[in-house]
Amino acid sequence: MRILFLGTPHFAAKHLEALLKEGMDVAAVVTQADKPFGRGLRPTPSPVKALAQQARIPVYERLKQVPFDVLSVDICIVVAYGKIIPKKYLDMLPFYNVHPSLLPKYRGAAPIQRAIENGEKSTGVTIFKLTEQLDAGPIAMQESVRIEEFETFDEVEAKLVNLGCRMLVEFLKDPFSHDLVPQDESQASYAPKIEEKDLLIDFAQPAERVKDKIRAYDSKPGARTFLNGQCVKLFGVRAIEPCSTDVPGTVIRINRDGAFVTTSTGLVLISHVQFPGKRRMTFLEAFNGRLIRINDRFHV
Repeated sequence: MRILFLGTPHFAAKHLEALLKEGMDVAAVVTQADKPFGRGLRPTPSPVKALAQQARIPVYERLKQVPFDVLSVDICIVVAYGKIIPKKYLDMLPFYNVHPSLLPKYRGAAPIQRAIENGEKSTGVTIFKLTEQLDAGPIAMQESVRIEEFETFDEVEAKLVNLGCRMLVEFLKDPFSHDLVPQDESQASYAPKIEEKDLLIDFAQPAERVKDKIRAYDSKPGARTFLNGQCVKLFGVRAIEPCSTDVPGTVIRINRDGAFVTTSTGLVLISHVQFPGKRRMTFLEAFNGRLIRINDRFHV
């Protein structure tokens, strides 16, 4: 069976790597164009393109460039491609998507972050057949994983990569044998693309909400707040402690574990901070460097 693989970021590249390790016949790859990266802003290939070139697989930046008649493609696999597939291609070949949520929940661009931010206790991977409607096609396979209380985006994504790779390899052994189950539209929810405003931490919210906000964007792009007029990023929520009467956002204690900061319902312990133009550091390092003091206050 000849596979056309469509994907762009690291999450997609790990799935392509899993197919190649299994010796599956990947006829070609479609990925987004090179983008400027780093201090020199040099055009840099996507992780999927870099892997495909290493494996000497033909790479295309647009579906219309793909010579379908020459490649004799049987099935198309989409993993975090980042573009809508036009209807004419959906009518031409079966397209299946690997989506990191328990569809119909969290359709859209940022399902992992939104699930963590909303305090979900579980998430998963869904393999479904693409239709014109966003992430709404019938489901071929679905499995769940638990989200632990203090797990970050990076940790949950790693779980879903492992699960998704295993499921995709299993699916492709006999893809057309799976019953396709329609999604329950009454249970649908959405995970829109992350915007700058979504990253702001409001310490006037309950401790659980603050915790979930920080870990949803750890390690990238980093949840943020303001301190003495500077926008800073916070990482590594470790614990929640009983309520304090101080104004929300107040740093009441700093030790080697991090900073204890007030919220509307209790204290959150945060391990790392990043100031503009500086590396990420522990709160104790920031305190010793006189970048932060006890009773300083984070604010929106």
